[in-house]
Amino acid sequence: MGFFTGSADRPLDCKQEDKYFLFLCNLAFTVFGLMVLGLGMWGLISKESFAQERIGSIGTDPMLVLVSLGFLLAVLCLTGCVGAIRENSCLLRLFSGILLILITVQVLIAIMAYSMQDQIEVYLRSGMLAAMAGYQDDLDLRFITDEIQTNLQCCGADTYRDWETNIYYNCSSPGVLACGVPATCCVDPLDNGTVWNSQCGLGAQRLDEFTAQSTIFLGGCIGGISRWIEQNQGLVGAVAVVVLGVQILAVFITTRLLESINWHKMHA
Repeated sequence: MGFFTGSADRPLDCKQEDKYFLFLCNLAFTVFGLMVLGLGMWGLISKESFAQERIGSIGTDPMLVLVSLGFLLAVLCLTGCVGAIRENSCLLRLFSGILLILITVQVLIAIMAYSMQDQIEVYLRSGMLAAMAGYQDDLDLRFITDEIQTNLQCCGADTYRDWETNIYYNCSSPGVLACGVPATCCVDPLDNGTVWNSQCGLGAQRLDEFTAQSTIFLGGCIGGISRWIEQNQGLVGAVAVVVLGVQILAVFITTRLLESINWHKMHA
């Protein structure tokens, strides 16, 4: 069987269209993968993660996620790119096989996420508390925590008093940060609307909620994250469907190109 025109044994002559479409799509994603890889490498270099005193902990650096994803995406799409333009059946089969594995993994992850949605909040809370505990010692955790608190206008996991879990912000700490919260918890962290005031959250945990509400955000970030997920679940689902659909289309076109290549080889 196959893709037919008027002949019972000749597949539809769409090899050139499939080849160049697959080549251009994979070329675009190869460039994107290299950009992600470059961004990850830039992050590692800018943080001096390759310095001798920090090289031992590089395995836990979040920037490695970008490096790994960028590298894998670039290699996979370059395989499809070369396989298409060279009409190399081995590379095309490898490309198609890896895509099928990725599609399967993504579907399984989606099923697991749906079945475990009641536990997601528990994982979010434990992750947020862990990020808060390492806030002062890890630049990545600080950046992530600050972004969440700034964008969602929240403070802590469930309440601003959660910052007690951090050894520097703990009320028993001897430092100047004792019983305080980060500046990203502040309602207005700018002095005169222009200068960043890093000390606006000092002593905030000593204040009662009525007094503190004029200075910092009282609500925790877990509720804000949950609301964001609920409000954007349609968009997230649509993006996931589009990404999955593009991968399925790539497998379909690769399979059709392989069939056309094999037919031409047999009848050359």
